[in-house]
Amino acid sequence: MRQFITFVRKEFLNIFRDSRTMLILLGMPVVQMLLFGFAITTEVRNTKVAVFDPSQSMESRAIIERFNASKYFTIAEEIHEQSRINDIFKYGEVGLVIVFSDNFESELRNGGDAAVQLITDGTEPNQASMITGYASNILAQCVQELSVEGTVTCRIIPQIRMLYNPQAESAYNFVPGVMGMILMLICAMMTSIAIVREKENGTMEILLVSPMKPIYIILSKVTPYFTLSMINLITILLLSVYVLGVPIAGSLVLLLLVSIIFIFLALSLGLLISNIVNTQVAAMLVSVMGLMMPVMLLSGLIFPVESMPLPLQCLSALVPARWYVDAIRKIMIQGAEIQYVMREILILTFITVALVVLSLKTFKNRLN
Repeated sequence: MRQFITFVRKEFLNIFRDSRTMLILLGMPVVQMLLFGFAITTEVRNTKVAVFDPSQSMESRAIIERFNASKYFTIAEEIHEQSRINDIFKYGEVGLVIVFSDNFESELRNGGDAAVQLITDGTEPNQASMITGYASNILAQCVQELSVEGTVTCRIIPQIRMLYNPQAESAYNFVPGVMGMILMLICAMMTSIAIVREKENGTMEILLVSPMKPIYIILSKVTPYFTLSMINLITILLLSVYVLGVPIAGSLVLLLLVSIIFIFLALSLGLLISNIVNTQVAAMLVSVMGLMMPVMLLSGLIFPVESMPLPLQCLSALVPARWYVDAIRKIMIQGAEIQYVMREILILTFITVALVVLSLKTFKNRLN
């Protein structure tokens, strides 16, 4: 029994000495619970709304105030030209546009059927359906209130319109997200494992003492994975267009440009991971747990970022896949030009440069 206790004590000490193991065993469950508890939600909250109200009637203003008082919506702006609707969706400024007719007040007071148009972004059909559902319920409540007050006795009929994806095809939503997840995992995970494998096999020391400069060693490691990632990208695009029926509405050149920046970002992240860890198992754990979960939960791939608590929204801004998925959705589905995705391009470029500099610096420090 004493020997058994001694061995148990030794195993505990070995675990406690390894800070990375302790972090995985004790820290990862806490992170998972917080992420799954707060990020996973089917509700859509704090959706930004734009209003086009040429009538400026008391009834329309009451409806707008009712939307603003709801926890699901926030009135972001009032537009004065319908031509701006496409622009504000492409810039990602709002999730819903409410359009009142010019004669909204007279239609209500004459006891007819007044129509209110609800326009959403169909690139995320599930989210768009929930948004229009919440909005329709609010309109129905407004009619009940007006009827009780004796102001009107008519109906408000919501006319729902989904831009860019009127058929509400789910493939329009998950194809850009899957692109981001596949490229991130293949580039980052495989690059980190390939370099760490050299360390474990003892061949990295041979490479480091060779006449080849460190930058060429790094390029020789990442070039095959860059090539494979480009092949995967082309394959995904071909499958999405000819099998899933998802069109590329925007510029193919712009789409490839954004994807190449993201691939370089993922390769740099894989190189950085390989400089931090020393075993393939550790590289696999960091790549899967540290990259796959944030990509799935915090990039907007499955759950809307706007519905998350503010701390998680700030954390999601650090996830590169969020900006890549946003840019690809705009280019592929909305047909957005470069000015509409310039923010995403600049953010991805900045993160890529930072990761490249940090990876090279860490690699050189290991050489010393």
